[in-house]
Amino acid sequence: MSRTLIRNGLVITASDELSADVLIEDEKIVAVVDPAVAQGFTADTVIDATDRYVIPGGVDAHTHMEMPFGGTVASDTFETGTRAAAWGGTTTIVDFAIQPRGGSLREGLDAWHAKADGNCAVDYAFHMIMSDVTDSSLKEMEALIGEGITSFKLFMAYPGNLYSDDGRILRALQKGAETGGLIMMHAENGIAIDVLVEQALARGQSDPRYHGVVRHALLEAEATHRAIKLAQVAGAPIYIVHLSAIEALAEITRARDEGYNAFAETCPQYLYLSTADLARPGFEGAKYVCSTPLRPVDHQAALWRGLRTDDLSVVSTDHCPFCFKDQKELGLGDFSKIPNGLPGVETRMDLLHQAVLDGHIGRRRWIEIACATPARMFGLYPRKGTIAPGADADVVVYDPAAQQVLSAQTHHMNVDYSAYEGKAITGRAETVISRGRVIVDDGEYRGSAGHGRFQQRSTCQYLK
Repeated sequence: MSRTLIRNGLVITASDELSADVLIEDEKIVAVVDPAVAQGFTADTVIDATDRYVIPGGVDAHTHMEMPFGGTVASDTFETGTRAAAWGGTTTIVDFAIQPRGGSLREGLDAWHAKADGNCAVDYAFHMIMSDVTDSSLKEMEALIGEGITSFKLFMAYPGNLYSDDGRILRALQKGAETGGLIMMHAENGIAIDVLVEQALARGQSDPRYHGVVRHALLEAEATHRAIKLAQVAGAPIYIVHLSAIEALAEITRARDEGYNAFAETCPQYLYLSTADLARPGFEGAKYVCSTPLRPVDHQAALWRGLRTDDLSVVSTDHCPFCFKDQKELGLGDFSKIPNGLPGVETRMDLLHQAVLDGHIGRRRWIEIACATPARMFGLYPRKGTIAPGADADVVVYDPAAQQVLSAQTHHMNVDYSAYEGKAITGRAETVISRGRVIVDDGEYRGSAGHGRFQQRSTCQYLK
């Protein structure tokens, strides 16, 4: 048995801040105690956390490693992407397995297990993208829930590819209500967006900035409203992914005020970036093409407010990187062909800590939206997302005063640009522990592919 003692730090969870020492035995936390009590402990390894925070490892509930999209594949593999996550203080990801069109959920899940197995530096789980809602795939949902795949994503966007119409969405929601599976929704009116894309290109409007014009905020709001109403008809909860617009947030707020189980996440790009980035000169705006798209800067204040009031419950990344050269450049002359996605799995925890310093959120809320709530939402708590006896020893010793400048030159994501190039922020993960093993320490990577394990999940813990 190995024992690790973290001493003299400020332990921060979603509910508490306390000066305490943390004792780890093998892969589990076994004690969180007053430092005076810990004087009697012996340990193989002692980590001094003086002037540091001791926080749970981050839980990023929305990533897309190795995702095929737009004629190419996301540039981070499960190996490179989870290694980058570790560098940024994230110790669990929930990625999306994709049902092949015309194939089964099982076929898609098996393919993603094959990609991830033996390659991940941190622990991982899967959501299931349902790209073809049929009688057989609906029956499969129940079997997958028994295997710990308890959430299923559908798309109102991307007609001809991942898109589901309202009837299929309703049937999936009904099955979710029956089985306890949580339906996640990409809420944009894809049919209307395709009309606007065609019209923009016909006018010669081909630059990346038009990606944000055609994917109108009202079309996100309309789809969010429709998803909520379909869920209400089905008697099911709903989780809206990557919410970006004031108008869509208003739909979530209204539903929650009425007592309905409507949940939503946002992402750092919507809190820090805007349509001004999409409009960067030349083709530089292509780096910032993602869906839902970046919004005008005035949407940011509303999203921060939504995080403070819990109308937005989670901050995930939607990490889906494509290199500028050769991948984003597929859309030269036609913005609709730019692969949609941004890198972010490494920077999420630090950008949210910067938000604490900037006064947008408090320290415990930082941990709540980045660790505890995603773990509860997707059936991983209290194994993940907290520091408490019995929890997995996923612990980050965090230096709240460390200065860094975000840059593609120093990040570990397998992508040739940073969405935040040159941004100065304060705070950095100093020591990262995954299930009791130090995998990052003071600028040195000590992890390995294959350390990360697949995590079976229970159903949404807000609905029990």
